[in-house]
Amino acid sequence: MAPAAAGSAAIALDANAPAQPPVVWYDLINPTPEEERSVGEALGIAVPTMDEMEDIELSARLYQEDGAEFMTMTVLTRPDAGTPRKVPVTFIIKGQALVTVRYSEPRPFDAFLARARRANGAGLHCGNGELIMAGLIEAVIDRMADTLERLGSDIDQISQEVFSAKAAKVNKKTRDLQELIREIGQTGEFLTVVRESLVSVARVVAYYSALDGLDRKLAKELRQRLKLLQRDAASLGDHSAFLSGKINFLLDATLGLINLEQNQIIKIFSVAAVVFLPPTLVASVYGMNFEIQPELKWHYGYPMALVLMVVSMILPYLYFKRKGWL
Repeated sequence: MAPAAAGSAAIALDANAPAQPPVVWYDLINPTPEEERSVGEALGIAVPTMDEMEDIELSARLYQEDGAEFMTMTVLTRPDAGTPRKVPVTFIIKGQALVTVRYSEPRPFDAFLARARRANGAGLHCGNGELIMAGLIEAVIDRMADTLERLGSDIDQISQEVFSAKAAKVNKKTRDLQELIREIGQTGEFLTVVRESLVSVARVVAYYSALDGLDRKLAKELRQRLKLLQRDAASLGDHSAFLSGKINFLLDATLGLINLEQNQIIKIFSVAAVVFLPPTLVASVYGMNFEIQPELKWHYGYPMALVLMVVSMILPYLYFKRKGWL
């Protein structure tokens, strides 16, 4: 390990060599202007600023300048905290050296550093900056694969809750479904961030693979690793698209169940109104204050009116029950 500049990490070609080995990786974390200038002068390049890294135009993220390749991709951070963020990370390849510029500390970088610092690099191929970049991108893809697997488990759990057959009161079940909508929305937003990061990673890999045979000749090992990375990114993109479709299905299903529950409530009120309408009509007729109403002087008039109201309630109820509306 040989330091490249203050506040940055670097991996050397041969740490056991007696002479100062050439630096193949400059890892700039929250670099100061002095650190950017120091690395830029050492390699003859202009290190991009944070504002330049956040530019969304493709020409500002993938370009050649001063004999170097500049590639900026979006990396997912804090996926385990439930509040994922997208942060730009820039890879700069100049000769055998790699410069990474980042203003956050994604876990794939820390994991790659920890493995590379072990004896013999724990099997990692870090002979030059290109291989280090491939290893870093591979670590990022592995991290997103784990994230998608966890999101898939969460979506399966939500699906079980949405289509649960447990009996519950209508109002309580509606509240539960509304909470599920919030969970589905949060999971969908999480998945969107992952998909955007996957697209960015795939774009960087495709861009650098396209350089083979144009401006330079990529090594056989690097070419094979880039093909594997492209294949992995494509497969994860397909899996994320599947999960996105499942999220949309669950959202539609949840909204449909809420509408059914609310319609059930409206149906109960409608049936109650129809059932109580005939007895209300009977009571209204005999509540009129006309002088000539023969039934008012009938000895059995009052009991018969009550019987008529009860029968007029039972008949609509039985009719609805027979039709299967209740």
